Amino acid sequence: MPKIELKHVTKRFGKFVAVDDLNLTIDDRSFVTLLGPSGCGKTTTLRMIAGLETPTEGIITINDRVVFSSEDGIDISPDKRDVGFLFQNYALWPHMTVYKNIAFGLENLKWPKEKVQQRVTELLDMLKIGEFRERYPSELSGGQQQRVAIARTLATGPKVLFMDEPLSNLDAKLRMEMRTELKRLHRETDSTFVYVTHDQLEAMTLSNRVCLMKNGYMQQYDPPLEVYRRPANTFTADFVGSPPINLISGKVIDDKPVILLLPGDVKLAFIPSDTVQLEVGQEIVLGIRPEHVEITDSDAMAEGIILSSLPSGMETIVQLSLGESYLHSVIFGDLDFDVQKKVGISFSKGNFNLFDKKTTLNLGQGKLAKA
Repeated sequence: MPKIELKHVTKRFGKFVAVDDLNLTIDDRSFVTLLGPSGCGKTTTLRMIAGLETPTEGIITINDRVVFSSEDGIDISPDKRDVGFLFQNYALWPHMTVYKNIAFGLENLKWPKEKVQQRVTELLDMLKIGEFRERYPSELSGGQQQRVAIARTLATGPKVLFMDEPLSNLDAKLRMEMRTELKRLHRETDSTFVYVTHDQLEAMTLSNRVCLMKNGYMQQYDPPLEVYRRPANTFTADFVGSPPINLISGKVIDDKPVILLLPGDVKLAFIPSDTVQLEVGQEIVLGIRPEHVEITDSDAMAEGIILSSLPSGMETIVQLSLGESYLHSVIFGDLDFDVQKKVGISFSKGNFNLFDKKTTLNLGQGKLAKA
């Protein structure tokens, strides 16, 4: 199976730099998600690997074979890169049945009729769409069309499958079902999947590595839970997680031990679990995940006022004031809280990330305690 490498890859459209000096390695059989807001360069990166877009500079290799090199003038066409591409709009032939849509690529490759029938039947069974083999795309639901598009892409057995926001046209329930299907297909096909999305939940649940991008630059490339637990900077911290992380501005007022001054004159001791270099007077941003903000009647580390309570059954999202700042808290269970009530707040659980306010970079992790 192929290993994909991008070395110093840049793509410019006139004066606009879509991807800037990207170095990325996608391991064999991995499921990598390119994640980021609109215009960050994730789709351009995918299209460059697939051969649908020509980089301005850099080298791209697939399975140790150079498929693009700006220095050597190499640019292998998409059909010779042994990759499959799943588009957002499925791009099914409307005048062909499900069977014919899947078989089309194989027939063009001059596969024997018996092998075509065997491969199509195998894919129909794998994707659980055998009953639709004689139907036309217009007779199928969005989820069924999606499965046909996946089957057609997998038909020729590509070593790499590229997917550009393939679930964005589906409703929430179908998206959940298709996420499960994609993870199953990744295991069963033993292929390398490269997936583009702006939905951080898809990135977290599907992939084994996330490449988070912003303005053409890679911000972090790590396993999903590592991105969640130890974000490289405040952009990564804020982009991944729902509800979003609490980013509270503060200042270091002592370094032995480390004491932080937060909004509302809240003073907390920061007990590093890493080697953290801090100076008195340094402006910092404290990252606190909502599930680590507790509402408590005893041993409170701060006080706040409940501004809103949004129960959903399994959990309740609570917004709290902390001086002039706001905190989001996730309380698990079917609970509700009185708005405008003054409550105690505790940060006794979890590891917290400390960022430098000027550079936005992660300085390290630690626990919080009363100062």
